[in-house]
Amino acid sequence: MATVAEGLVVRARRGDQLAFQALLEGRIDGLLRLASAILGDDDDARDAVQQASLQAWRELPALREPARFDAWLGRIITNACRTLLRSRRRRRVREIPVGSLDERSDIAGAARSAPDPGQRSDEIEVVSRAFDRLSADARILLALHHLEGRTISETASLAGISLATAKWRLHMARAALERALEIEQR
Repeated sequence: MATVAEGLVVRARRGDQLAFQALLEGRIDGLLRLASAILGDDDDARDAVQQASLQAWRELPALREPARFDAWLGRIITNACRTLLRSRRRRRVREIPVGSLDERSDIAGAARSAPDPGQRSDEIEVVSRAFDRLSADARILLALHHLEGRTISETASLAGISLATAKWRLHMARAALERALEIEQR
């Protein structure tokens, strides 16, 4: 039995713009959160979501399995973020909102334990600069798994890689982040 979303996908594949809009409406906030976590900039995140939305509209007729729309859209947004990260010509300071450093985030362990707000702000900036040192792929995996709370399987699917590759790359991304943190804390 087809779900409402699958029905909307089928209609949108036939060119129904209202169906496509309905598909995106419930997903935009999540796409923006993910893009913002990966890119570290709300303006770039909005650009990535807009680019991904346009690409999804153009490529929707090629989607073979309407039930896989969310995973397909997730891959499109992560690829849009990867493209933006690679095309940046200047270095920017990445701000991490304090709210995103919650209990799920292993990345922010040091920042969570700081009692002084000024010290916490300094530690968040260190984490932010360390995160900026990572490759686009490492940032995407860490953001999907730790900031978005996705399972390894979901992370692999959204990144378009196998489960084993996702586990290995996530391990390597954590190690790269640890090295970057060491450099930033000097």
